[in-house]
Parts: sequence; structure tokens; C-alpha cells
Amino acid sequence: MQRILIADDAPFSRQVLREIIEPLGYEVVAEAASGLEAVELFALYQPDLVTMDLVMPKGSGVDATRMILNRFPAARIVVVGALGQQTLVADALDAGAVNSIAKPYQPEAVERVFAQELEKTETDAQALRFD
Repeated sequence: MQRILIADDAPFSRQVLREIIEPLGYEVVAEAASGLEAVELFALYQPDLVTMDLVMPKGSGVDATRMILNRFPAARIVVVGALGQQTLVADALDAGAVNSIAKPYQPEAVERVFAQELEKTETDAQALRFD
């Protein structure tokens, strides 16, 4: 089962995302309510994928993305942006996030991005085993 860290300061948003992804077979190993907590929980759990809200207290999603990727370059981070946050999404992608999803969540879009990015994780892991 692939392990997910949800980073979002809004409990309702974390719950909605959890309700979309758990029935798809993903395991939410932790939830972070701030950028700093996301960095700490990533180090602790080293999940297969992180969803990172862009606007959070104690470190923005962009800052947290940079911090995680600085310590864990293979981390896969999908940023979550709302309407009007295109510049922040672009900044996070420039910082190394692998993809983005929009709020409000569209279940089909979330499923597509998760499948796409986690398939890349599996492919990368297989390539490392065969090198």
C-alpha cells in the first residue's frame, strides 16, 4: 500500500482529501497542519507521496517543498492550489514539486494525478533494482 502525507492547515480539506484517496487503496500515514510539521513528518514517515497545500502557517508549502527536497531529493510532492494561486503553484513546481491539484478537489483529477505520480515512483524503484 502506498503511503501518503497530507499537509494542509485546514482540517476539513485534509478530511476531504483523505475520503477521496483512502477508498482508492492509499494509506494516509500522517497529516500536517503547517509547513514545518510537514517537513518533520516527512522525515519521520518518508511517504511515497506528499500533498502540500501552498498557504500554511509556520512555513509555506513552497518553503516546505524546498526543505523536504533539500534533505530527500527523491521525494514526490504534489502541491495543492486554489484559484488565484497560479504563481505559488509555479514557484512550487520550480522548487521541485512533481505535479499540482486544484481546490476544490475533483475526485477524478486527484485519482489521475496520484496514479500518474505513484506509477512513476514504482517505475523509478524498479529501475534502481535493475541497475
